[in-house]
Amino acid sequence: MNLMNILAIETSCDETAIALVEASGGLRAPKFRIVSSVVSSQVKIHAPFGGVVPNLAKREHIKNLPIVLKRVFQNSPSTPSLFRVRASGSRTGPRGKFDLLAVTVGPGLEPALWTGIEFAKKLKRELDVPAVGVNHLEGHLYSFLLSKKAAGTTHKARSAKRRLDGFEFRISNFEFPAIALLVSGGHTILVLMESLAKWYKLGETRDDAAGEAFDKVARMLHLSYPGGAELEKLARKGRADTISFPRPMIHAKDYDFSFSGLKTSVLYYMKELSPSVFNVKHSTLKNDIAASFQAAVIDVLVTKTVRAAREYGAKSIMLSGGVAANRALRRALQAASRKLRANFFVPPFKFNTDNAAMIGVAGYMQYLKNKTRAIRAQGNLNL
Repeated sequence: MNLMNILAIETSCDETAIALVEASGGLRAPKFRIVSSVVSSQVKIHAPFGGVVPNLAKREHIKNLPIVLKRVFQNSPSTPSLFRVRASGSRTGPRGKFDLLAVTVGPGLEPALWTGIEFAKKLKRELDVPAVGVNHLEGHLYSFLLSKKAAGTTHKARSAKRRLDGFEFRISNFEFPAIALLVSGGHTILVLMESLAKWYKLGETRDDAAGEAFDKVARMLHLSYPGGAELEKLARKGRADTISFPRPMIHAKDYDFSFSGLKTSVLYYMKELSPSVFNVKHSTLKNDIAASFQAAVIDVLVTKTVRAAREYGAKSIMLSGGVAANRALRRALQAASRKLRANFFVPPFKFNTDNAAMIGVAGYMQYLKNKTRAIRAQGNLNL
């Protein structure tokens, strides 16, 4: 298939992200070149509240979208003229032809989603190009196409800060059937992929997602926001075999997950301890609680993924989503994949958290499948 130039927009939560992606190869041999990718984080803004405030996120997205768009084009000075920026008074926008606009429509915070959608609609009118509404979860699902193992890099990075801009990614040794584990703050999903165009959901969380459990336990330990990343840091200093927390549904015959009970077990364990223990900022016990909790989550995730891989004869295993940035989880699933003699894929850390490059990839795949989705905010959209 001929080269497609895709402008992708992501505003599902507290990251304002825009990317320019070149795509080609079709469903059989997709190839992607990230021309430019910029993410503006709101972590510092929401940190005092201990979580994302929807209307505050919306305000920041409205302010940041034009700025991020301009930075995207400024970061790609050597690209063709269609990627240049024109400035006329206070108005800044792209000049030239794009083939596709891809924008996240859900799941996420609806006030935040609408900002990206309205911004995309305005660009669609100015550029006169087709647009597709993208499922954020499909962005994570297809983000393995940006993994180093599936990639052949043909362009040097322009700077350390934007080290993946200008890189080309193409599928190489990804074989089907495949098992994909998507783990984020709001979702924990196991997927069977028969091809890039055909996949089935095997199971998902029945209550708290793994990332949500990380964040809640982090708050119990009085860690700063974002809690999941801080808990991981603490866990590196602790002993994972100190406390025997439960492994919910690890032996269940289905592929669903549940982490609410594990979170509650941590709460009860801490209630039985003296409050003074947690007045010490870096106490050994805190480290051990974090490490033991993390080990319980990882055991469940890896065990179920491995069982699915064996049952369906998977030749590849993929890990994605925000929690895929957890190094212990990456190592554990990679080791398990090696024992199964299955190829293991995980995107670079930059593409685990919310970004627009993965939305561009998912938009391309959706366009090829002729799959239509209403371009309106769908906060509870599922995979």
